[in-house]
Amino acid sequence: MTRFPPGPKRGFPGSTFLRFRKNPLAYFEHMAREFGDISYLRLGRKNIFLLNHPDLIRDVLVTHHENFTKGRAFARTRKLLGEGLFFSEGDFHLRQRRMIKPAFDHRRIKGFAEAMTRQAERTRDRWHDGATLDVSHEMLRLTLAIVGEALFGADLESDASEIVTVLSETMKSLSTTLPFAGVLEKLPLPAVRKTKACRAKLDAIVYRLINERRGSAQEHDDLLQMLLNAQDEENSNIRMTDEQVRDEVMTILLAGQVTTANSLSWTWYLLSEHQEVEARLHEELDTVIGDRLPTHTDIQALPYTEKIIRESLRLYSPGWMMGRRVLNDYQVRSYVAPADSVLVVSPYLMHRDARYFPEPLRFDPERWTPEFKATLPKYAYFPFGGGPRGCIGEGFAWMEMILIVATLAQQWKLRLAPGRPVVPQPLITLQPKHGLHMTALQR
Repeated sequence: MTRFPPGPKRGFPGSTFLRFRKNPLAYFEHMAREFGDISYLRLGRKNIFLLNHPDLIRDVLVTHHENFTKGRAFARTRKLLGEGLFFSEGDFHLRQRRMIKPAFDHRRIKGFAEAMTRQAERTRDRWHDGATLDVSHEMLRLTLAIVGEALFGADLESDASEIVTVLSETMKSLSTTLPFAGVLEKLPLPAVRKTKACRAKLDAIVYRLINERRGSAQEHDDLLQMLLNAQDEENSNIRMTDEQVRDEVMTILLAGQVTTANSLSWTWYLLSEHQEVEARLHEELDTVIGDRLPTHTDIQALPYTEKIIRESLRLYSPGWMMGRRVLNDYQVRSYVAPADSVLVVSPYLMHRDARYFPEPLRFDPERWTPEFKATLPKYAYFPFGGGPRGCIGEGFAWMEMILIVATLAQQWKLRLAPGRPVVPQPLITLQPKHGLHMTALQR
């Protein structure tokens, strides 16, 4: 007989689901605090194991990764993203990753720096002193423009408002109801209909980009062209269909671009709340860059800027949780997770664990000394996941975030608008529930 780890007591049928659904972050925090490294709850017919120790997380993401799949946890998200890198499995996932990886080679992404700072300059020139901005919307629009130019060779300015609106609606309509996602997808619920409508709008834009590129006689040097030209190095006859290209483009737009925008939004919020950190940021930027635009070569000379972003990712990691379905019974210390169980690991919880981060709720960029990083267990901090499914665009995202923060903070300070609550909302990504309304102040 399987002995399960400790966990919250079950009440009347459905009560566990309702408590979890009301506030997943608080529910998982309670489980980790009360029951330790391994805890358990049952949602519907599903066995859920929450793992909250770096060694256990490493085993799931790296050591024993072949015993897990993404599963059916996010059925509606899968409907939207298709079989892109975020959801594809097995040999197909490995083949797709091999074909896409060259686009994110560190030597190649250096060439994207100019597009990043140019688009950030356009954004800062559009702002007005004293104006109230929804910074979440602004960061989505900015990262979309960068992805459009750098990766797809497209000017998405004319589509920006529609895409940002659709992406925002999509994030709100998608659910993290782990055990019931597949059932909900089949019901005529308003959120399900909205997700389908969002997919149709995004599909129209993405397929237009693909068709325009297919019909172009000009050769481009960007990710879209690489996807269209890509062939498997082990079988040159295998190329991507338009549907596969669509899935990868959609994955980059939603799972990549949106997460970067959210990371930046949380960074501006934290800087607004900790103006002594902001002052040190401005001092570094004034010393290293002055009035010119930052370049790729400046990144190594901006260590405090990098620490700010690293600490922001610690407190508000957009990928707040990761779920894996167990293929074969899996030993977790003295317990066994039966096949078809779901194992949950959470950067949000791990990054706020006092065992590894003293004063874990304090925003402290200076904690990230070389000595601290050297002694920190690897999977105590994993905002980009890890193992074979780690984020393929991590290098791109780091460069993008550093250059955007540097470019915008050269000229602007952002202050949280009064009367605007900031509430983390754990959807596909961790985002501000009511947007992030801030006042722009010219430096």
